[in-house]
Amino acid sequence: MDGIASDVAVGVKRSSDELLSGSLYNSSNSSVTANGSDSKKLRVEDSMDSPPSRVIHIRKLPNEVSETEVIALGLPFGKVTNILMLKGKNQAFLELGTEEAAVTMVTYYTAVTPQVRNVPVFIQYSNHKELKTDSALNQRAQAVLQAVSAVQEGGSPSSAAGESVLTPAPSPVLRIIIDNMFYPVTLDVLQQIFSKFGTVMKIITFTKNNQFQALLQFSDPVNAQQAKLSLDGQNIYNSCCTLRIDFSKLVNLNVKYNNDKSRDYTRPELPSGDGQPPVDPSVAATLSKDSTSLLGTPSGMVTSYSSGGGFPSSLGAISPLSAAAAAAAAAGRVALSGHSGPGGVLLVSNLNEEMVTPQSLFTLFGVYGDVQRVKILYNKKDSALIQMSDGNQAQLAMSHLNGQKMYGKIIRVTLSKHQTVQLPREGLDDQGLTKDFTSSPLHRFKKPGSKNFQNIFPPSATLHLSNIPENVTEEDLRLLFSNSGGTVKAFKFFQDRKMALLQTSTVEEAIQALIDLHNYDMGRGHRLRVSFSKSTI
Repeated sequence: MDGIASDVAVGVKRSSDELLSGSLYNSSNSSVTANGSDSKKLRVEDSMDSPPSRVIHIRKLPNEVSETEVIALGLPFGKVTNILMLKGKNQAFLELGTEEAAVTMVTYYTAVTPQVRNVPVFIQYSNHKELKTDSALNQRAQAVLQAVSAVQEGGSPSSAAGESVLTPAPSPVLRIIIDNMFYPVTLDVLQQIFSKFGTVMKIITFTKNNQFQALLQFSDPVNAQQAKLSLDGQNIYNSCCTLRIDFSKLVNLNVKYNNDKSRDYTRPELPSGDGQPPVDPSVAATLSKDSTSLLGTPSGMVTSYSSGGGFPSSLGAISPLSAAAAAAAAAGRVALSGHSGPGGVLLVSNLNEEMVTPQSLFTLFGVYGDVQRVKILYNKKDSALIQMSDGNQAQLAMSHLNGQKMYGKIIRVTLSKHQTVQLPREGLDDQGLTKDFTSSPLHRFKKPGSKNFQNIFPPSATLHLSNIPENVTEEDLRLLFSNSGGTVKAFKFFQDRKMALLQTSTVEEAIQALIDLHNYDMGRGHRLRVSFSKSTI
């Protein structure tokens, strides 16, 4: 056996003759070695040079990879009919139901680097046209595959798969919660991701408990099961926008309107409702054709889509790609100009011109990105231009602040056609209407990987306070916030008393308090930090 058996956990790779004959160890001169450090370092792009086969060879897998994770690489492209794991060699073979499905998979991974547990893996066509595995040596992998196959075919999986057994899907409707939502996740982004697993019929999005949620209905419960298996716990973008997926108790969604919040893909004739302009499918299609840099790479936070950004753990396959970003832009009805790269500029209108200042806008919009410049328009003082660090932050601020109440007026936030906010000419007095915040020490997101990226929530009546000095009491903080014009309904210190939650009567009061008291000098070098919380007291 020339020592190969000791390296293989649940199966081995064999030469073409071995695969066809079913004889396991009768050849020591396998035509393709199963050595991960093989001198032929085949790259994923070289896989297109090999003749197509429905058997896919996967190399450079991380240690302790599970069968389910390997199967998940192929699931979006069609039925997986066989699997052979070579754990000692960090390799696997995946057999798809058709050669067409395998070609689609390899073509896709030529553009998007597949990743398993944050590790890029290499895929290529195998020399073999089919897998013939010895069930005694490949038992666990086969059990997992049988469980997945049973669900794919709507049957009841065998209990042989142990912890990996899949129960029949109770509903074609999934309930999706997005955690750490640093970037907006639109209905079109969800459709792009989940449609890899089957026909998405309906989606309804909403905010509950200050969390973005969605109900998504597939045409078949089996597709819902596959999507949940592959996507639960994955990130849409690196380090943020984490999918939490469960089955809904509903089995059918009733969608009344086709707009930014809900969509019935089976009934394009539905009205948009709520005064929203109808969604124009041609706009999304046009954007999707040319969408190489709509979201770009925001401040080093998100890797480029073409290099496998998005879904960094086991599903490079399900990266939403730039097309989803384009669809998001279409759904938000934002112009392409100014959306990508640095310099996302917002136009904010219906401001209370008696109260608003560049500083107040800097503080409020600074919750969702680093504000570079603010300009209140000289001839229209109820409107202002706000320049964010990049187009992603601009869209994030727009999605959270459009329609919120500031100084008693409901503000409107849209993307401006301007690329930058111009400073007044030297020597010109613009009455303090323009301010440059480029070097402000109050930017929340200038440090890559900061926890602030994970604590971005829509405006809410509950505020999160931090950097509280030891000697400050609950009464001190209640008084401070009452003096800013709000009513303190509830208060709760965290255990270390350096942080607290404070609940006001309304979201408008919380917005006012944040504007007034973020960075408030509490003495002894402590500046109060205020942000919106997803919690309630």
